[in-house]
Amino acid sequence: MGKDYKLRFNPALDGLRGVAILLVILSHAHVPLFEGAFFGVDLFFVLSGYLITSLLLMEMQSAGRLDYWRFYRRRFFRLMPALALFLGTYCLVAPFLWPDLTDIYSDALVSILYLADYGIAFFDSPDTLLHMWSLSVEEHFYLIWPPLLVLVLRFTPAGKAWRAIALLWLLSSLWRIFWVLEGQQFYEIFFRFDTRVSGLFAGALLAALLVEKPQFYETMKAQRSYAMWLPLAVPLLMALQWDNHDAMIWGIPVVECAAVVVLLAVHQHRGLVYEMLTAPVLMKLGQWSYGIYLWHYPVVRYLRADYSWPVVVVAGLAISTLLAALSFYTIERWAMRMRDAGKPPLKPAGPASEQPQSTASSAAKPQGSAQGKAPQRKEPNLATRAQA
Repeated sequence: MGKDYKLRFNPALDGLRGVAILLVILSHAHVPLFEGAFFGVDLFFVLSGYLITSLLLMEMQSAGRLDYWRFYRRRFFRLMPALALFLGTYCLVAPFLWPDLTDIYSDALVSILYLADYGIAFFDSPDTLLHMWSLSVEEHFYLIWPPLLVLVLRFTPAGKAWRAIALLWLLSSLWRIFWVLEGQQFYEIFFRFDTRVSGLFAGALLAALLVEKPQFYETMKAQRSYAMWLPLAVPLLMALQWDNHDAMIWGIPVVECAAVVVLLAVHQHRGLVYEMLTAPVLMKLGQWSYGIYLWHYPVVRYLRADYSWPVVVVAGLAISTLLAALSFYTIERWAMRMRDAGKPPLKPAGPASEQPQSTASSAAKPQGSAQGKAPQRKEPNLATRAQA
């Protein structure tokens, strides 16, 4: 049987997801002074790009090729069952909550086909499921990135793939800025895959650096404490209001770089940032973050029509977390068992190589946690957020 490609469990990444989902809820609840909390989605993007690319590079190092069927099958079973459950429930309940809505079923169709990013940007659909755009962005990345990464590895010198990925990150950021300068509407830029993929490339770049370890890697690691001022600047971005193009030009790059710094800081499983992100509440929110993200927007949208923002935040988070927990312990656990029942990974093309220890992290929706000096537990599941 071939080697299974898993990443060392890092509980701090659950905590980072917890921070991201809290920011998203604050944004959608229209909390004062948190207009820029929509940057929480960018944390998901960077984390998803980092995790997926780490796994793909690990498989390429060990087997010399990628098992595309296995990759896409695992993504399907991790993401689609929970999404289908949410959308099915939405189609049943929404007509009673919003009897005047006429686009409930078309919104659900666009969402389950992962077309919400371009649908919102150019066709204003889906409207009542506005948060589906980020899932579409990540799904498009999952579709194109494995074959694109294989091409990058094939046509770049050994240990130099990080250069090509860095170029992709730079070009994708410049592409977004180009459309700002062209005068395109904010929402047309904000929601699209081609203008938001930079965060996923930023995470992919970090994964490549940790695996390939170029000459400046040790210097970068030794100097990472001096870069911690960057995450401290992120709260200042909360003042950036929706429709402010500064968010597209420099706000997103700052958040992406800050997320990379945080991931690098928790990579060694120690330090102040690691301890902060392994707070039990944050870790539990992170564990259920995919489900919370799915359920929160209709809940928050319904509550904010009649209640003040404190009620919307507290009740919205509580209801969304409850629904996410029900989804996690029923349909998602079943789906993960189905996912893990698939065929084993490809056997290495040559002698089996050791898994690169430099890619220590958790899979995207891990189970449980380990803290302090307790023995590290193998993460049984691979999942992507996804990442909004």
